[in-house]
Amino acid sequence: MLNRSVQLLNWLREPFGVPTWTIMALVILSLSVGAVIPMFGDSMGYQFGRLAALPALLLLGVLLIYDYKKLVMLILLFRSVGDMLLESTQFGIGSVRMGIGGLINLFVILIAFMMVMEKPKAFPGRLARYWLPFVVMMSVGLVLSFEKTNALKIYLGMASNFAIFMIAIYIVRSNEDFNKAIRLVMYSSLLPTLYAFVDIALHMRGGDFRLQSTFSHPNILAFYLTLVLVLGLYMLKSPLYNITPRGRIAVCVYMPMLMVQLLLTQTRSAWLACFLVFVLYALIFKRSYLLYLLLLPLLLLVPSVNERLMDLGQGNEVARNAQLNSFAWRVVLWESAIGWMETKRMLLGYGLDGFGYNVGTFFPMDRTIRWDAHNVYVQFFFDMGVVGLLCYVWLYARVLGTLRTLARIDPVSGFLMLSIVIQYLIVSFSDNMFRYLVFNWYLWFIVGGACALVNLHTGTKASAVRNGTARHGAGLSGLPGNHEGKV
Repeated sequence: MLNRSVQLLNWLREPFGVPTWTIMALVILSLSVGAVIPMFGDSMGYQFGRLAALPALLLLGVLLIYDYKKLVMLILLFRSVGDMLLESTQFGIGSVRMGIGGLINLFVILIAFMMVMEKPKAFPGRLARYWLPFVVMMSVGLVLSFEKTNALKIYLGMASNFAIFMIAIYIVRSNEDFNKAIRLVMYSSLLPTLYAFVDIALHMRGGDFRLQSTFSHPNILAFYLTLVLVLGLYMLKSPLYNITPRGRIAVCVYMPMLMVQLLLTQTRSAWLACFLVFVLYALIFKRSYLLYLLLLPLLLLVPSVNERLMDLGQGNEVARNAQLNSFAWRVVLWESAIGWMETKRMLLGYGLDGFGYNVGTFFPMDRTIRWDAHNVYVQFFFDMGVVGLLCYVWLYARVLGTLRTLARIDPVSGFLMLSIVIQYLIVSFSDNMFRYLVFNWYLWFIVGGACALVNLHTGTKASAVRNGTARHGAGLSGLPGNHEGKV
């Protein structure tokens, strides 16, 4: 009888092998959801996209508990098609708009925090410190901001970039892990590439068509494609990536398709960035590839390409009722902003989103739209002053310094990883890159993985020196997970 009582007590503590508190939490959660659903449906107007926010949140919560590492991989795999779906889930609470996209951002930040808490001894303090000055200035900018809601969105977006960077560092523990990260980003481009054909079939009617596929703007797709193209070149040419014959054929067929789509975005800064990477690669590593430049004049026969390039030669003069080209318009915007700034504000700026808040005051061309600067450096100088801009430049200077070490391990791999960052810095002169969350996630995931690879190589080399096993010119074989320079 006593044994049965003990067994019953044990079963009550862990029925079906599950702790009682877990079952109670699930019951309370179920009752709460049941109580909230009618009110939630009324507030969402019973629109399918908005109604999907609650079950999506619950699904993300379950996946977070089940395996948060798999969850972040799924997010990265499918986030490239998210803009098209997530916009329909947005709803307003007062003046604040939110949706599943914002919840996913919070989950990414939470996952990074969980990884750090799970393995605090593996925390990459040196790499994390790259971000510290800029994060501090972002916090100062949030305090100084005039509109906290918009400022908080920018802050959380940048925080999620930092989180993706840290997630990549925790995930990449060997060269093979980094190769998996590259394949993940490549796989993420498959659905946008397929949907691009749908976009072309539905909307391509004239020379003003700009391909955007699953993204919210053609420019975001263009910069994403430049990243994927560089990764394709990495897969083909890096000795750190052991590509199979079938894989080589697939990438060789896939890359021209991506190049055509890049042309259809009509994003000139992305064209320039991609052109520079491939030309520099040819000059440094394979000069016979320069022969392909002879084909470039043929692109001028494409009407949309010709019009975009010729547009830069017109509309450069500011006059009443004059139609400026996009670059001249940007120059007027930058000059207006910097000329309007008070001297006392040049140190710390006007706070996050200060540019958008004040643009209606200082920009004479159009006072009806809340413009960003279309130049990350002008934007951050206006928002966070000289100090914030220097902290931002410091972040990229440290990242470039780390990636230079990868170039010493393998010149081709190092060059391509450096080119990804330099591409970003170039296009930041003419676009609002800090707003392009999806592209930033993929960029920082790759950059974080590359920095982790360098960090692991440095640690392996230091360990070998301590153990007296280091040998001159270890090179590629010093990378964890490497086998005679191949993985």
